[in-house]
Amino acid sequence: MSTCAITMVYKDYWALSQWYAHYGRLIGYDNLYIVAHGADPTIAELCPQADVITVPRETLEGFDRRRGQMLNSFADGLGLSYDWVIRTDADELVCFDPALYASFDDVFKNPTSNAMFALGLNVAETIGDQILNAGEMALGHRSTAVFTGHYSKAWASKRGTALWRHGIWVGPRKLATAAFQLPQGVYLLHLKYANLKALEDANHHRMEVGNAEGKGLPGAAWREADKDASRFYANLARYKEKDWTSARDEAYRSITTEPIRDEKENVLRSSSNVFKHRVTLPSWFKTRFGTR
Repeated sequence: MSTCAITMVYKDYWALSQWYAHYGRLIGYDNLYIVAHGADPTIAELCPQADVITVPRETLEGFDRRRGQMLNSFADGLGLSYDWVIRTDADELVCFDPALYASFDDVFKNPTSNAMFALGLNVAETIGDQILNAGEMALGHRSTAVFTGHYSKAWASKRGTALWRHGIWVGPRKLATAAFQLPQGVYLLHLKYANLKALEDANHHRMEVGNAEGKGLPGAAWREADKDASRFYANLARYKEKDWTSARDEAYRSITTEPIRDEKENVLRSSSNVFKHRVTLPSWFKTRFGTR
């Protein structure tokens, strides 16, 4: 089975280095495609074996919609050569329980849909965590996380399937019956909060975009990225610890029982459920995905 991965990035170098190392090791570096939003030679330096495609950064109007349409077009083209196209943001790593799957090939066996969802987790840097050195993988040194419906996203698709607003576009006739496939033991780890120094740098760029002039720019999470981070950490401090198995099972039931079938956008997606507890990641995240 052939698989590739694609992402789009602007200056988020730390996250991109994590993305490149993670997916390169799992599916091969020559199967990675990076869309650079504006010319940036640093991207090719950080990801020397990936194919880098540069697109203009002349306007930020309609940012999310234009970005989504562009990536869907690229992914659909890649689908001519690959069975599955993994598509995530640069700060999102999809991991699988090694007790259930040996590789992404195992995850993609016997699909019931042309797209896959994963159970989302926000990974956090906390007091006592070491500062990450250059080249170190976040999952080798971070173990605190919070389950999140918002990041229980669609992350892989076959040709002809468009990812949209964290879900998939299925059309009005198929919306009511489209399969919501979220395999057990597959997780999307969102690293936005896993490196405080990188978060500070990335938030500067997010606020620059979110507060630019024009229509259709990203929402409050970008306009007020610093406040968004402060709210996350304030909530994390209040959350009590819950054991991994109980928290995982609760999140899985909640996410898979009633996915959102958005009739306005014709999108099938996860509900944005909030889980008010923290968990410690099992050791297999570190041993399987915590090294290059």
